[in-house]
Amino acid sequence: MTFFVIITLNFFIPRLMPGDPFIFLSSSEGQITTTYSEEQIAKYKAYYGLDKPMVVQYTSYITNLLKGNIGYSIYYNNSVINIIGKRMLWTVSIVLAAILVSCLIGTVLGSLSAWYRDGVFDKVLYSFIIAISEIPAFIIGIVFLFILAAKLGLFPLSGGMKTFANYSCFADHITDILHHAFLPVLTLSIARLGEFYLLSRNSMVSVLTKDYMRTARAKGLRNRRIIFRHALKNAMLPIVTRIFLSLGSVFGGAILVENVFNYPGVGHLMREAVMVRDYVLIQGIFLFVAVTVLTMNLLADIIYRRLDPRVS
Repeated sequence: MTFFVIITLNFFIPRLMPGDPFIFLSSSEGQITTTYSEEQIAKYKAYYGLDKPMVVQYTSYITNLLKGNIGYSIYYNNSVINIIGKRMLWTVSIVLAAILVSCLIGTVLGSLSAWYRDGVFDKVLYSFIIAISEIPAFIIGIVFLFILAAKLGLFPLSGGMKTFANYSCFADHITDILHHAFLPVLTLSIARLGEFYLLSRNSMVSVLTKDYMRTARAKGLRNRRIIFRHALKNAMLPIVTRIFLSLGSVFGGAILVENVFNYPGVGHLMREAVMVRDYVLIQGIFLFVAVTVLTMNLLADIIYRRLDPRVS
């Protein structure tokens, strides 16, 4: 039912925007020089079925979707699957890296904060993380772009790699890609840091009050061993679940961050598709994001049941 509602909104929302692909392409907006006559516009609308009633278009969309046919881009003159496939790797890479970084740092900081709870370290760190978490990802990205890239020149201003670069070896190619991806990953990591910090802190606070933790302290074990070997192991269940839930939601943040850094991922492609009113491509991108989010939620449920048999 959720998927049905999503694909229905996916169909109607782009068509509720002012204009259409051919009116936009025949105008001077966006520095597009392609022009079409009225006869050509009518021909293209008939070819793509945009001259038919909305109900007929919707029925055709659902039918093609059930057949696995996502569509053919109006503006890019290519299969939507091929277009998204080329951009998907860029987005998935920075999303996975951001989740990994934010999870590791947030879990460690949350564990330490729980161990020193109600102390100066805990209060300062808690206030700082909460303040950072309230800042939208694209604002953080803009700050990094101005300071680290534009002012200090430590990182590239935009793109996923150097244009027309001639690499001497494969290692140089990878290094260049990582150099361009650093700021987008850093931005997404900071934006998601708060949820992992709070989740691990709350979970650790609950675990540290258990009887077996008192036993570990009575044995004279080192604090580091108690925190990361005994306590964190038993507090990992909600954190692991959050990783998969975050994989879906981070895609939403990645869309804005990619446009800030002009990163060649699905988010930047979505902006391009909206600008040229490419209905078919917009639908394909929304479908990709929706399927990703639903899949991650399903995996979170499955893994939660595996880790905690009591849920079943």
